[in-house]
Amino acid sequence: MPPIGFGTLIPDPAETKRATKDALEAGFRTFDCAERYRNETEVGEAFIEARESFGIKREELFVMTKLWNTNHRPERVAPAFGGSLKRLQLDYLDLYLIHTPFAFQPGDNQDPRDEKDEVIYDKETTLLDTWKAMEQLVDGGRCRAIGLGDVDLEKLKVIYEGARIKPSVVQVEAHPYLPENELLEYCKAKGIALLAFAPLGHGIKPGPLEDPVVLEIAQQVGKTPAQVLLAWAIQRGTALLTTAKTPARARENFNVPEIPQEAVEAISNIQTRQRFNTVVKTGVPGFIAKGS
Repeated sequence: MPPIGFGTLIPDPAETKRATKDALEAGFRTFDCAERYRNETEVGEAFIEARESFGIKREELFVMTKLWNTNHRPERVAPAFGGSLKRLQLDYLDLYLIHTPFAFQPGDNQDPRDEKDEVIYDKETTLLDTWKAMEQLVDGGRCRAIGLGDVDLEKLKVIYEGARIKPSVVQVEAHPYLPENELLEYCKAKGIALLAFAPLGHGIKPGPLEDPVVLEIAQQVGKTPAQVLLAWAIQRGTALLTTAKTPARARENFNVPEIPQEAVEAISNIQTRQRFNTVVKTGVPGFIAKGS
């Protein structure tokens, strides 16, 4: 998995297709998709057009997508996987993730809620039940690796210890304000890649992009604050996902420079702590509007 990936959480379908093509032209080859984003079809169309326009072959791409919470029951995993493949117009996936460790009421409604507007959970299905169904996808040959999203260390340990096929990747929010140091060390020890989403704080202000330490380092090395934050993420040993909506920003985010080790340490010593996405507490993504 190339360390710099492109995240496709873009609400507008037409913008998704255009931004994905821009990312491909900028050099991105890792793409993070999800059933829940409802734009896998547009991403797949961008891949096809990129093959025709830029000559990019399927084997050059690392494509991942994610199983949504309403499909955690074992009998729903394979059909959900097949649906994503069909929408993406691919024959196989490089990586399939359980989007979150929370099982929702199964069905076509991706955001099931009761009369009090509270999420309806599926209490009959365990995360390990879902994982065993994920393992069968790897056995089938069209899924090369499996992993987990939005999981804490304790849930990861349960899966790792009970798994026949170990997780290859864990995707979580991670940036200087939420470094996830303990989780990262566990992943390194077990040979699991930690894939950081929102490495720039999802653009929320105030956030890491405006942090005085980051701004000072950016000025010293002659790079943008975004490039400094992405460099920090890579040099500490994580992969990352970033979403750009313009060609210029896609090129900026892909061309990540190396920064001095003392700069890495200075960013690591930032004491501010803030989580921008509460998905780890409820299974409801904080970056997707409720009910959408």
